[in-house]
Amino acid sequence: MPQLTTLKPTLLSMAVVIAGFVAPSFAQQPGKIRSNHGAWSIVCDQPAGASSEQCALMQNVVDDARPEVGLSVVVLKTADKQARVLRVLAPLGVLLPNGLGLNVDGKDIGRAYFVRCFADGCYAEVILEETLLKTLQNGATATFIVFQTPEEGIGIPVDLTGFTDGFSALP
Repeated sequence: MPQLTTLKPTLLSMAVVIAGFVAPSFAQQPGKIRSNHGAWSIVCDQPAGASSEQCALMQNVVDDARPEVGLSVVVLKTADKQARVLRVLAPLGVLLPNGLGLNVDGKDIGRAYFVRCFADGCYAEVILEETLLKTLQNGATATFIVFQTPEEGIGIPVDLTGFTDGFSALP
């Protein structure tokens, strides 16, 4: 399986602002919803210590068959506008070495590896390069795959309806 481009350590510090955009509970979104775009919302908040408001494109999803398995998917532009980041919060208990798989409309895109875990779950981050951005913009459904065992992957579908409009509206 191809590997998604992982976030470089130098960009990690710029991406820290994302932490404020991923809710500990999958049912909540922090900050204020600025606009809705299909299945996606632009959520804005001013993180502690930040000089200005930060916004992210978000979607929270829960697996119908396993309500304890949910994801928060966050897309944002770094404060310096030099990079776009895709960050996914997966629940605790996922098998970390297998990473987070991604399929879009049934096509294998690759894997992102988990970079850290906190009390609310484990985070996978990648730079949202042009090829991946176009794939998400042209797709209907992204399926993120988390593993509970090496053999058992759980595919969690994420509706891409409104992704293109939401990303374009993202400040």
